[in-house]
Amino acid sequence: MLLILGQGYSGGFLAQAARKAGHDVLGVRRMAAPDLLAFDDPAVEQAIARATHIVSSVPPQGETGEDMALSRYANAIRRSSAWVGYLSSTGVYGDTGGAWVDESAPIGGGRRSSRSAADLAWQDLGATIFRLPGIYGPGRSVLDQLRAGTARRVDRPGHRFNRIHVADIAGAVLAAMEARANGIFNVVDDLPGEPRHVTEFACGLSGLPLPPLLPIDLASLPPMARGFWTEQRSVSGARLERETGYRLQFPDYKAGLTDIWAGERR
Repeated sequence: MLLILGQGYSGGFLAQAARKAGHDVLGVRRMAAPDLLAFDDPAVEQAIARATHIVSSVPPQGETGEDMALSRYANAIRRSSAWVGYLSSTGVYGDTGGAWVDESAPIGGGRRSSRSAADLAWQDLGATIFRLPGIYGPGRSVLDQLRAGTARRVDRPGHRFNRIHVADIAGAVLAAMEARANGIFNVVDDLPGEPRHVTEFACGLSGLPLPPLLPIDLASLPPMARGFWTEQRSVSGARLERETGYRLQFPDYKAGLTDIWAGERR
């Protein structure tokens, strides 16, 4: 049985793909629902004990930085014989000035200090770590932002980073589960790009109007937004295919957005 702690957007895609592959799946969220336990349900510890695979996508709390899955269930997971995975973030690498990094790069120097701490804590539990960049997919892409009028096109030349389609998160985790892979894997696309270029491609694909090109005023931004626009990196995901055999369904944002657009038109 696959137990998913924090079955939100990415966890939901993983659950769907795992069931299609023949796995029994049980999810955990804040509120109970069919096939979903509430996070504080005593039955979660029983599920941990009988699970063959456990994946957590619970992020650190914004205000405290606490990883609630670790705080509540680390001891139960430590006692388990299950294969364990954790969905982390490539933000742990911090700013590389756009230079390429792989899984051997140091972490903890960027704005995501709580994520780095959680990443290390899950490593201490023996979890396989999946470091993810910006996630997009059906219902959560720049196409949705364009339709909602919330998409922005910011003039920040050279500011590029990776992305990943949510279906490839599910595919990568399942491949690692099947291979009983251990260690750290970057699950990233092959084309780090500037945000404005992604927006421009989506507009060309859909015919939606281009948002105006805006200058950036870093001094006026709140700290989190300023951190986003000052950090940049290019992340290599070569190890994933090398060690699990998994090849991305959507190796760049162009392939991913084209598939989303075609799916919407169908």
